[in-house]
Amino acid sequence: MSLSQLLALSFVQHAFYAVSAVALAAGPVGYFVVIRRQAFAAHAIGHVGFAGAAGAVLLGLSPILGLLVFCLGAGLLIGVGGATLDDRDAVVGVTLTAALGLGVLFISLYSGYANATYSILFGQILGVTSSDVALVASLSFGVLAVVSYAYRPLLFVSVDAQSAEARGLSTRAMSLLFMTLLAVTTVVAIQVVGVLLVFSLLVAPAAAAEMITNRPLEAVLWSTGLAILSAWFGLFLGVWIGGPVSFWITALASFAYLLARLNNSLHTRRAQRAIA
Repeated sequence: MSLSQLLALSFVQHAFYAVSAVALAAGPVGYFVVIRRQAFAAHAIGHVGFAGAAGAVLLGLSPILGLLVFCLGAGLLIGVGGATLDDRDAVVGVTLTAALGLGVLFISLYSGYANATYSILFGQILGVTSSDVALVASLSFGVLAVVSYAYRPLLFVSVDAQSAEARGLSTRAMSLLFMTLLAVTTVVAIQVVGVLLVFSLLVAPAAAAEMITNRPLEAVLWSTGLAILSAWFGLFLGVWIGGPVSFWITALASFAYLLARLNNSLHTRRAQRAIA
């Protein structure tokens, strides 16, 4: 079967729409994850979501519902308890370990075959339906709308929290807003790359963008563009060559970061030589 025939299949088209929507949300939110130095929180929320999915399966509900509830709960808990840098890692760590413990308990209590729960670990992008695409797209565009509206105050708080507070902005409120956005984006991204790899899609393109430019708006655009390209080419490679789509997406995103870091190092060395 040729590539054009593969791309004409409905499940591949559904996957394409889903990865596009996910990348559009992951790019800008990932940039704020990087500049706020909250990569650990992004990593933790994904694993908290697994516990929620396991709990939902135990209760006979959709794992996506449990994923959303637990991710949002974890995001709000981290936002309330970890608004400052001093106690953020402790709050994230305690939330992560507690949720993992619950996940183990839920899985042990479930007597059936929790295939839907385990698929969340690695993503199921080629299994999404049209209703899944609609859900992912609505959540992604909702995240984009909120980020666009709150971009300037969120950027101000992320870069200089003390000055933002002096201007009347609430650091805790912005932290709650951001963690809510991160939680929803994590739920969306898990549909594509799974819990174990969501960290790379949220962080790698944004980290690469930060290496390319120090202008915030340009960095957001670079982050979104790299996320989209990684998602598109990762899907095409997974369909055409074979192998997990989530592997290809994360491999391409990580490769983009390595190239950006290498290019940044070369520019730094040239500048140092020019000064010398």
